[in-house]
Amino acid sequence: MQKVRLEIIGMSYSQLQSGAYALILGEKDGKRRLPIIIGSFEAQAIAIELENMKPARPLTHDLFKSFAEQFAVMITEVVINKFEEGVFHALLVCFDGNHEIEIDSRTSDAVALALRFHCPIYTTPEILDTAGVVMDEGPDEEPDEDDLPDDFNPNDEFDGISDDQLELWMNEAIDKEDYERASQIRDELKNRNTI
Repeated sequence: MQKVRLEIIGMSYSQLQSGAYALILGEKDGKRRLPIIIGSFEAQAIAIELENMKPARPLTHDLFKSFAEQFAVMITEVVINKFEEGVFHALLVCFDGNHEIEIDSRTSDAVALALRFHCPIYTTPEILDTAGVVMDEGPDEEPDEDDLPDDFNPNDEFDGISDDQLELWMNEAIDKEDYERASQIRDELKNRNTI
């Protein structure tokens, strides 16, 4: 399987889903971004590790790491290997000194564990092509007056809105680094192309 290395670009509170966060993974040495919606507990686990904070008691992911280390099992890499019905799936690639074992995982948990085991995160070119958002190169520009309207809701029907207009909105969302909104518009465009 061909793999593309990812790095954590950032995380922000989701304005589209209450209690959720958008984790942004970026293609290492590339322009594509992978926005992934995660829960608040997983966001906390990722943020704590990114900030090098040490909680008084171990969190679930810290407990998992301690447990694995006691049995000489290491996670050597995380692979985001599927994107089905808007949901990312991941594998933990583990090694016990003799055997390599792959364990199915939620992507948010896999990323939290990758941070704790200091292992790389990968995905496939196909997933980046399907779910990735391409960042345009160029100077930062002030948003135009005809940017996405404040009342824009990607869950609304897009009846009457042309593909060209959606492309424009998606590019403007990317320029604003609003990857979550850009991915919603991208999904609508892809749905139109498969019908």
